[in-house]
Amino acid sequence: MDILTENLPSTDLTRTGSRYCPSLIRYERRTTVPVRIGDLGLGSDFPIRVQSMTTVDTMDTEGSVQQLIRMIEAGCELVRITAPSVKEAQNLENIRRELRQRGYTTPLCADIHFTPNAAELAARLVEKVRINPGNYADKKRFEFIDYSEASYAAELDRIRAKFLPLVIICKDYGTALRIGTNHGSLSDRILSRYGDTPLGMVESALEFLRICEDEGFYNTVISMKSSNPQVMVEAYRLLVKKLDEEGLKPYPLHLGVTEAGEGEDGRIKSAVGIGTLLEDGLGDTVRVSLTEDPEAEIPVAQALVSRYDLRAQQANPIPAVDASPINPFQYRRRQTHEVLNFGGTQVPRVIADFSKITVQEVIDLKAVGHFYLPLPDKWAMNDQGTDYVYTGSQPAAFMLPNGLKQIVDFNVWKTLNDRQHVFPLLTKDEFLQAGNIDFPPNLIFLQIALVELDASFLAQIRSNSNLVLVICTTNAHAMPELRRLFFDLIEAKITAPVVIKRQYGVLPELDFQLFAATDCGGLLVDGLGDGLWLTPDYPAQTAKTDLLEIAKSYNTTSFGILQAARTRMSKTEYISCPSCGRTLFDLQETTAQIRHRTDHLKGVKIGIMGCIVNGPGEMADADYGYVGMGPNKIALYRGQDVVKRSVPAERALDELIGLMKEDGIWREPEASLSL
Repeated sequence: MDILTENLPSTDLTRTGSRYCPSLIRYERRTTVPVRIGDLGLGSDFPIRVQSMTTVDTMDTEGSVQQLIRMIEAGCELVRITAPSVKEAQNLENIRRELRQRGYTTPLCADIHFTPNAAELAARLVEKVRINPGNYADKKRFEFIDYSEASYAAELDRIRAKFLPLVIICKDYGTALRIGTNHGSLSDRILSRYGDTPLGMVESALEFLRICEDEGFYNTVISMKSSNPQVMVEAYRLLVKKLDEEGLKPYPLHLGVTEAGEGEDGRIKSAVGIGTLLEDGLGDTVRVSLTEDPEAEIPVAQALVSRYDLRAQQANPIPAVDASPINPFQYRRRQTHEVLNFGGTQVPRVIADFSKITVQEVIDLKAVGHFYLPLPDKWAMNDQGTDYVYTGSQPAAFMLPNGLKQIVDFNVWKTLNDRQHVFPLLTKDEFLQAGNIDFPPNLIFLQIALVELDASFLAQIRSNSNLVLVICTTNAHAMPELRRLFFDLIEAKITAPVVIKRQYGVLPELDFQLFAATDCGGLLVDGLGDGLWLTPDYPAQTAKTDLLEIAKSYNTTSFGILQAARTRMSKTEYISCPSCGRTLFDLQETTAQIRHRTDHLKGVKIGIMGCIVNGPGEMADADYGYVGMGPNKIALYRGQDVVKRSVPAERALDELIGLMKEDGIWREPEASLSL
């Protein structure tokens, strides 16, 4: 197999599958040590747990208890509460007592950042404490520090002295500990030594974990969170590998994408990160971070987790692999040659499935982002206008706009007078039996499945430079089977572009979004895939207007997956936190207002953070930031730099837009082409 080794961490890649996950080609959950959080067991001996975090001020005992009860009754198995100072940590005792008096025994976790004394108090009062190694013992001034080996060792001694009292208390009280690295809040020390990398995230946690192991304390959970799913996936995988290499215990993993946002975008982004790792068999507890009420997070987490309850029994066997030909710790897009507008340096393309929708009128294409404007007699498209439409056996009744191309079944394509502007989709048998048919010189779609591949067929694929492969599967363990197919193509040195095609039965909308984001996003974050084709299983006797609504939903989801996987930016990206007791303004309402004014700025990333604790860090790759710094006072950021402080909340959005105008990226919204 042709192993890609450029920029790999030092490792024997032939053991990649066993070093970061139990198996690359079947569902097998990673074995961990057990962790006790009160009466709750966590780790591979137990179900994957679902948790969330309160948003009420921690000093509001009654409000906190009422929200906790709503969360628990929604299915939350572990609840986190912020304790930014000693007074909030002290009030955890009142909250816990009141909750227990009302008959609820769900364990509580104190969320601590800058205040070790608050953590040490909370560890005596609640069942679990979460600390962030990026700011527990370090201050962040965004400075580069050139450490010698001796000076860095002295820093580790300083951290040990600051962290050790908490470890001893947790050990004495039976309190669980989460060492929770956040990508955006890495310390200056870590950034200076390891850079802004997944390796830096891992080392940030391991520095604290080694202290725990030195003290014989193993009741520990680890997380590697980021608002960028690519970074998050790479960091968790590298963490598992490093634990194995150092001979550290296999601790349970808490999975989450920080600041995922709201609505469909937040759900898709969460699924790309969390779902990819669950497919790898990694993860023992899940928190979905949405800018919504915490109760809304629970059904999303449950849907992600429950998919694996029967996975091992449902999945068909997949041929084993000895090695991975890709680097699972660093994004690199699979090398392909360009076929029309697929592959090479082209962005991944979206194909809309209209096989059950007769395209008779121009308005039919509005559902997938293409609009006919009668007065100027021209077509327009929005930023989520699909690239191709598959009409199956029913070609469109009119000429499509220049920005949209059509795919039909091969047997229909053969009957067309114009074969140069409509492209055929062939099965393996049709391709092998096609003979001397005059195909379009620039593009043919060939649909294949893993079971169809053999040496002869692969050789024929390799010899045709105008093929775009459409890969599909019916295996319940879909993503690993498609990953295995990609591995075969790489081993055979086939550089044809590949479209990932997935078809689902009739599913609730939430399940469809999460499953598609997992199956397709899990490939895209590894650099696998040059297009996306989501096929609805249209219910029988469905009216055309409803069919078009389904097509619209699938098209929106396709673009959302590509955006979440950071492979094609088609809209403004919002990195917004889920709110907590530290939040200093109405985060949900503010996010909605910012989105309303800026959602036409394609590719711009805006961070919307409730407080200074995670704000500047977690929006690390945002272009602009809107961060609470006091009651109704906002700090505005350009990248990582604060440019305005204490802006009154009522003026902050206008001033944020003013910054964009100064930078020349602002444009006024055009007449709406929204659907």
